[in-house]
Amino acid sequence: MFDILRSIILGFIEGITEWLPVSSTGHIKLAGAFLEFENVSPGFTDMFDYVVQLGAILAVVVMYFNKLWPFVSKEKGFIKRKSLMIWSKVAVAMLPAAVAGLLLDDPIEQLLGEGRREATVISATLIIYGILFIIIEAINKNRKSKIISVKAMTYKDAILIGLFQVLSIIPGTSRSGATILGAMILGVSRTVAAEFSFFLAVPVIFGASLLKIAKFLLENGFAFSGLEFVILAAGMIIAFVVSILTIKFLMGYIKKKSFAVFGYYRIALGLLVLLFFWVLK
Repeated sequence: MFDILRSIILGFIEGITEWLPVSSTGHIKLAGAFLEFENVSPGFTDMFDYVVQLGAILAVVVMYFNKLWPFVSKEKGFIKRKSLMIWSKVAVAMLPAAVAGLLLDDPIEQLLGEGRREATVISATLIIYGILFIIIEAINKNRKSKIISVKAMTYKDAILIGLFQVLSIIPGTSRSGATILGAMILGVSRTVAAEFSFFLAVPVIFGASLLKIAKFLLENGFAFSGLEFVILAAGMIIAFVVSILTIKFLMGYIKKKSFAVFGYYRIALGLLVLLFFWVLK
């Protein structure tokens, strides 16, 4: 029962932090220090942290289905050009992260290890990017955004945003945080930066989750227990529902206010992570 409760809590955390630029990794690691699965296979916890993201990704697919689904009836020409344009820019933007992920994911994971070393890196990236959000918002306060739609983005803009996303390989950076920050530096409006971050997350997180599942199955076979299936399902469903609410909140919030508040939150969380792993633990 405790394992299912942990799954629900982590699904809730994932649903909120995946879309806000506050680092889902930092929150999951902090929560994981208090909550650990007990009756699961070796390696299951690491896989769960990635697979639960599939629930969050499904929320984007459902909410933006009309924008993202490229196929229409024969009478309308089979393909929606606007959707095809979005996916082509997403494909260009995801290339740097896909290549970097394949080459650097395991080496970085081994280099950082666990415990205090990893916590220090997470704390540092939380604080650094929090400061950057505050600075960029201050600079952009009296500037008008140059790019106010995905259509207005060039392929050069897309690949530059993709290069910013590569930074999220370092724990604590935040995938959405890196892409949104990069887009805003390029002159993209807050709402378009957030939306493009959502679209970009679909193939990137889906691919990363599949790799983790494949790795788990290769090491452990297909011997999932009934409890493990329930744990995965519970986490994904909660992440899906909470993600829908979070995305709606974020898109409404940034139409009137800036990302600066998330910068201050990142700094506070970074200091909390540092305090917990170096002083209290």
